[in-house]
Amino acid sequence: MIRHARVLPVLVLAPLLLTACGSEKAGDPGPSASASASASAPASAAGPAADPGTGELASRAQAMGVAPELVYVTDAPGFTLAQQSVGVLGDDGFSATWVDGETNALLRLAVDRGTITAGTCPEQPVGDMSGEHTTCERDGGAWYRTGAGRHEYALSEEGHVVRVSAETDAVPRDVLRAAALAAHRPDAAETDALLPSVEPAPATPVERGDLPPYGDGAPDNHVDVGG
Repeated sequence: MIRHARVLPVLVLAPLLLTACGSEKAGDPGPSASASASASAPASAAGPAADPGTGELASRAQAMGVAPELVYVTDAPGFTLAQQSVGVLGDDGFSATWVDGETNALLRLAVDRGTITAGTCPEQPVGDMSGEHTTCERDGGAWYRTGAGRHEYALSEEGHVVRVSAETDAVPRDVLRAAALAAHRPDAAETDALLPSVEPAPATPVERGDLPPYGDGAPDNHVDVGG
């Protein structure tokens, strides 16, 4: 005997469907709704990450005898850091030089403790050239200084002064100004390129020519006949 499936009337199906859909708590969207909301919601604004080079910067600077807060780096088109120039300035200041690959012009960055004001600016020589007359001109938040054939931009920071100097005839003023304004504390990658590592280079084994390639490696003290 063939049984016929019973078809429930629409009026009976409607309450069943409403009951199934209403089984979820009010205000609690289903999985599909949650996924849709997550996709459309803006990402939360995270705070600025800590400088990853801070610890490395401190250890490398202190190994050189430089105060970490006095380490700066700059950027000037065409100029490359002269690694051998990186070193200590004064007690715990910092100094480094960049070289123009085409003209061999030098751009020196120097950071040391102290201040510079309208009263003290003429008394401070340009590029450590003592005994020379110095002229000072205010240029925005910096001082443009000339003397002894050199010119310099000096910027006062908290407790220290950042100076970028060069020979007047070798580096134009606009290039010097841009390099001074570009001076900043180095990040992790810049620290790695700027400061030498505190880890000593691995020692290269010394090969001795009098050691035989066999036995216990004792020196060959053999004496020839009549020797």
